[in-house]
Amino acid sequence: MDGFTFFGEQSMDKDRIEGAEKGIIGKVKEVAGKVLGDAKLQTEGTAEQAAGKVQNAVGGIKDTVKGK
Repeated sequence: MDGFTFFGEQSMDKDRIEGAEKGIIGKVKEVAGKVLGDAKLQTEGTAEQAAGKVQNAVGGIKDTVKGK
């Protein structure tokens, strides 16, 4: 099973959900890095957000191919 079910219906691909999660975690890291003055943490957060966007896009393509 590639996605999650909600009331018996297949919903978003797991890549979309995991991508969104990475984006949120990346944003938290970026903000924490700014607040703490930690450039490395801020950069990691920005990179994680970008990875999340890519993964979310891949999930969107999978959903489109599946006809969601």
